[in-house]
Amino acid sequence: MSKPESASLDFVVDRSSPVPLYYQLALQLESAIEHGRLSPGSLLGNEIELAGRLGLSRPTVRQAIQSLVDKGLLVRRRGIGTQVVHSQIKRPLELSSLYDDLLEAGQSPATRVLRNDTEPSSAEVAAALGLAEGAEVIVIERLRSAHGEPMARLRNYLPPGLLQLETAQLEATGLYRLMRSAGITLHSARQTIGARSATTDEGAQLDECEGAALLTMQRTTYDDTGRAVEYGSHIYRASRYAFDFQLLVRS
Repeated sequence: MSKPESASLDFVVDRSSPVPLYYQLALQLESAIEHGRLSPGSLLGNEIELAGRLGLSRPTVRQAIQSLVDKGLLVRRRGIGTQVVHSQIKRPLELSSLYDDLLEAGQSPATRVLRNDTEPSSAEVAAALGLAEGAEVIVIERLRSAHGEPMARLRNYLPPGLLQLETAQLEATGLYRLMRSAGITLHSARQTIGARSATTDEGAQLDECEGAALLTMQRTTYDDTGRAVEYGSHIYRASRYAFDFQLLVRS
């Protein structure tokens, strides 16, 4: 087995800042992981080496590393050292696709199509798309990965005749990109976020244990005419994924 590659990155801390030194280092390490400068499997080197290179105390470096170990981004391996495990994707609450968000975060998105056909709509899907219950809808189910690790299972329902979607296209790019290229102008969406435990099948798909925490999202997307063009019901690994949003005080 080959030895993991050691990472060599420059970090700078501001000793005049009120922000604790360990936290400054932790933020820079986390940013390097999220943007792919520290890829999964990379070694950070030992605490003594990092402390000497940065001119920091060993307890400061240890505290920074431990904060990222607690987040699941780093792991300490006996005989190997501190190693990057993966980054957690922080997705903004805006009308964007997971594919584009992964690209924006410097990840390497990959897609495996599990299903691409039609079925009679359930009451839930029909209500979301403004159709009669039982009307045929396009159903697309995909497994989205980043850096070779599963991130989410995406299930989307589209009105019949909206556009033709080939499996090869769905595995090459994001659904929203395909919709825009077909002349569909995405305008707004209604979205609900929740959480639940993984079933046995979902755990197997997402490389998690049965009962692991999952984030859920249901979204209905509308075009610029107010027509519902897509209803999505997705699940995400809570260990790898978070929704990020800003709250403003109402005046």
